[in-house]
Amino acid sequence: MKVFVDGAEITLQDGSTLKNALDAAGVSPQKEAIIGIVKGREEEARETNSYWLNTTKGKLRIELLDTGLQDVWHQAVGQISGLRARWSDGAAVAFGPVRTEMAPTRGENEYDRWEVVFGASGFESDKAQIVFARKRHSAAYGAPAENRGVFATVVGGKELLARLDMGDAILDAEPIVEWAALTDKMATQDLSLPLSEGMEVYSRIEVELMEEAPQGAEFFLAATRDGVFVIDATSSSYASSDVLLGERIEFENREPRSEGAVTIRTTGRGLGRTFIYKADRTSTPSQSVVGTVTSGMDLVKLAEPGMRLLAKVKPERIMLMGLSLKEAERTATDRGLAFEVRGYTGDDAVVVEQSPVTTMQILKEGRVSVTSIPADRMVSIELYDDLAPKTLDYFRHVVGLKEKPVGPLPVYFVYENTVLFKPVISATSYKEILPENKPVDVVRAGEIGVTNQAAKNAGLVGVKLEDDPRYGPSGEKFLATNIVGRILDLEKLRDVKEEETVYVLEVR
Repeated sequence: MKVFVDGAEITLQDGSTLKNALDAAGVSPQKEAIIGIVKGREEEARETNSYWLNTTKGKLRIELLDTGLQDVWHQAVGQISGLRARWSDGAAVAFGPVRTEMAPTRGENEYDRWEVVFGASGFESDKAQIVFARKRHSAAYGAPAENRGVFATVVGGKELLARLDMGDAILDAEPIVEWAALTDKMATQDLSLPLSEGMEVYSRIEVELMEEAPQGAEFFLAATRDGVFVIDATSSSYASSDVLLGERIEFENREPRSEGAVTIRTTGRGLGRTFIYKADRTSTPSQSVVGTVTSGMDLVKLAEPGMRLLAKVKPERIMLMGLSLKEAERTATDRGLAFEVRGYTGDDAVVVEQSPVTTMQILKEGRVSVTSIPADRMVSIELYDDLAPKTLDYFRHVVGLKEKPVGPLPVYFVYENTVLFKPVISATSYKEILPENKPVDVVRAGEIGVTNQAAKNAGLVGVKLEDDPRYGPSGEKFLATNIVGRILDLEKLRDVKEEETVYVLEVR
């Protein structure tokens, strides 16, 4: 039997399972990521009344009308690939020729904006044209008598219609099966599921990012740095992720939110929320379009809140921070980039900063400059997401760990067995630090504490070098202390000085 895995045709023995199909396609599903399965789309496609017309300027969506001219369309649709513009004026643009069996007439008719008409050049049915009306007008197109030759209306990509001109072409016609019409569809993690002839399997989404939105592209790369797109909410028109909710991002690119568009909310409630659109929507000044899903939209449409989608993003992220200097140089060389080093260059050097910061800008300039430090000033940490989620939202934000693997922590004060840090970003005015995961009997050496809002120094970060039964890592009583994680290599902090900057690397 034949099935399709991420668009590739795979031949399997009858009775094969989902695992057999994934193995044959060379796909290794990630733990907890869902697999999408669709059955019977070909039968639905033969009955659809919706089509994408892919042109040299973009995509038009048309809806066929319930008339006898549908038969003429089905005669013509197989010839549509490569049709070129035959004429163009302010009222309409026409593509052709196509062979049909329609009966042309010579009368003039009224046409409304967005109507799609069959006309006949020279009143010859074997030289028919497909005419798109740009505005209300009267014309004699040699159309058949039924419905003035109007067989469809443009319902998507309308702004594109004004830009089509001589030299443009319709590349192909793609039938659209409305998702609601597909009754055999499911999301699963059961690799033993038996498959049948013609099933479509989707293991991942593929996203292509836009050069026009370098900051937003990097934001999306950060949101998917574990190789998954986490679904937090869905509606009829989108699926969204809150992985970087609350993180600030500038608006860069305004476009219609077409099906497959990847956008980021840049203002207002939901700042930092990432969307993938399942249905066409107009542009909005609150959402910057940063990319497009090029494969796997069926997986997006199947997803429900709490699900994880395997994500392959192009271009791959260039993130050298946290790597050894040697590994960073090797990575840059493999990507064909010029490499420049600032700072420490010893054998134990590790990278803590890069410039440019964004992948798109690095690729555009063809170079990257890094700042490196001795490895003994890079501290590895483990964070307690299950125990202190709200405080960690604050901690990762002020240290920069939400979008990067490494962040700075300036040393504020050192005394006895305590090291205090004052984060570069001051966020207590807009980030709450309510009490959570407070110490009970003792604070262990190496535990990371954040002063909560029960004390005036809220937001201060500290670490104890020895166990302490009285005070938290940030010097406060246990009531005002939230424990968010621990230092994995505590010995590196024993000789730090005030006003020195320590860099922390989150071990995920």
